[in-house]
Amino acid sequence: MRLEDIDPLRCKPEFAEAIFADLRWLGLQWPEPVMRQSGRVTVYAAAAERLRTAGLLYPCFCSRREIAERAIAADPDGAPLYPGTCRGRREADCEALIRQGERPQWRLRMDEAITRAGSLQFIEAGQTREAKPERWGDAVLLRKDTPTSYHLSVVVDDAAQEITDVTRGVDLFAATDLHVLLQHILGLQTPNYQHHRLILDPAEGQKLSKSRGSPSLRSLRESGWTPADLRRHLGFT
Repeated sequence: MRLEDIDPLRCKPEFAEAIFADLRWLGLQWPEPVMRQSGRVTVYAAAAERLRTAGLLYPCFCSRREIAERAIAADPDGAPLYPGTCRGRREADCEALIRQGERPQWRLRMDEAITRAGSLQFIEAGQTREAKPERWGDAVLLRKDTPTSYHLSVVVDDAAQEITDVTRGVDLFAATDLHVLLQHILGLQTPNYQHHRLILDPAEGQKLSKSRGSPSLRSLRESGWTPADLRRHLGFT
């Protein structure tokens, strides 16, 4: 089990306990102790260093505004697709910017990674699917504010815990393409995947979000939902 709290301030003890309470209500169990990403920064750094040494990462100094102004397409999440502005920067120029205090994010050289990996497949709900990571472009693997990214940490953590089957929301289905690529170039096993439909906000028809004040799993439980209701809604029964 993974508790995503790269910044320890993002996950206060009461929030973590609320997650555990929801999982217990669902009847789930997990190995102890719980793996916390805040204690695995050096592990992610080692994985990133392997990619840098292999020539698969490069620093990017572009702001979100600059990327949005130059992008001509979108990634699967709907964000502006990075146009590769910093891909050709000279190493000396990058080092100079870093000495001046610029903090880069590190991006994957997608075309080179795909060339080395070749054709990629994964199992989704028992069916073989072709992975198409190219639609993510040069994805960010090390962010400016944290020494990893969701994509890098989830791949490294799943391998460390010998995860064989991953069940998660359909909103992460496209990310699987990128994860399969990272698993291949890092020499890690690819789990089997199954992506379930989401519980949507009845008012707006969007996935539940704390930032929009959507109902939590706890509030659904308190309003009378049962674990069986939730499983039926997500398509598991």
